[in-house]
Formats: sequence, C-alpha cells, structure tokens
Amino acid sequence: MKDKISGIAAQLLIDNIDTDQIIPTEFLKSIKKYGFGDYLFDGWRYLKDGDLDTPVEQRGIREDFILNQPPYNKAKILLAGDNFGCGSSREHAVWALRDFGIEAVLATSFGDIFYNNCFKNNVLAIKLKPEEFDKVSSFVSNDPFQLSISLANKQLEIGDQKIIFDIEDSLIQRVIHDLDDVDITLKDSEAIKAFEIKHLTSKPWL
Repeated sequence: MKDKISGIAAQLLIDNIDTDQIIPTEFLKSIKKYGFGDYLFDGWRYLKDGDLDTPVEQRGIREDFILNQPPYNKAKILLAGDNFGCGSSREHAVWALRDFGIEAVLATSFGDIFYNNCFKNNVLAIKLKPEEFDKVSSFVSNDPFQLSISLANKQLEIGDQKIIFDIEDSLIQRVIHDLDDVDITLKDSEAIKAFEIKHLTSKPWL
C-alpha cells in the first residue's frame, strides 16, 4: 500500500509531447511489460538512434537533457507540458515512465488514453489548473527535492502550502493498492463464481 509519493521532481515543460516521443515505435516489438526504462524519451536522451538489440552504453548520452543530469536522473516526479501523452494509445509509454522510476506526472492536461493507462500501471497522473501548476513549477525550480504527494488526502505539499487535486476515487485506489485490471476483476471473484454456477445450472448443455 502506497500512502505518499515524494522524491526528486524534474521538469520537462514542452507542450504536446506525444507517446512516440515518450517511447519511439522501434521499441514496441517487445511483448514484455517491463524493461523499457532505458528507452524513455529515447530520441532526446541518446546521441545515436537505437533499438532493443543495441546496449544504451554504446549510444552516447545527451548531457543537456534533464533526465540525464544528476539529480534528475533519479526523478520520481515529472512536471510536464500541456497535453502530455497525446498521440497513439500505446501503453508502452507509461511502462517506460514507470520503469525509469517516475511514480507521478503533473500537467495541466493529458491525452485521454494515456491518462487512463497511467492508473492501470501504478503511475499517478495529476491534472492541475494553470495557476496551480505554475506555483508547483516555481517551487520545484528552487527546490526539486521537497515536493510530496499525499495520495489519501489528494494533495500536493509544497513547503507549508497544500494544493488539493481532483482524481476519481476508483483511479487513485489503483495507485494506492497497486491494482491492475485483473486485480480489479478478481475482487469480484466470488460473485463471478456464483454466476458461473447459476448459469451452468440453468443451461447445463453449455
């Protein structure tokens, strides 16, 4: 159970970052759900184009990209530009953020499918009003180490100030308890089993 997210916050304040920029098409070949952290923002992090068969150590690091710079290479929270995660519906984009170590993304808006994919994969996506986002961004610019997110209270803690954010209870519970779609379904396993027994009793020829 996760009560709080806190840690280093990095800022990537570019609007309309799409899922192809979060993780390029060539990395969608893998059928695994894990192991994509090295390829997050791949086109911006490395000097040479790559693929799943090329070790990232052989590709050279772009030292001017924020997630390659200490301490932001250990970031747990990402502040992103407007309409973050737009574009295609690939779930790999969220897998890459999660595998890199990002536990929460803050933006003024998200691509709809990306937003829902975040909660399916234990990444918190927080929509803020522009003035709220600017306040958090200003705080993080001065101190990237002290941003804290209370999940149960749905609030950001920046110094002695608190900002309440709005997320459906069903979504934030997924992050608090690390629940995916299968976990949600299994919570009703007894009801499902009872239905199956009743259904087979009434239609034994099935």
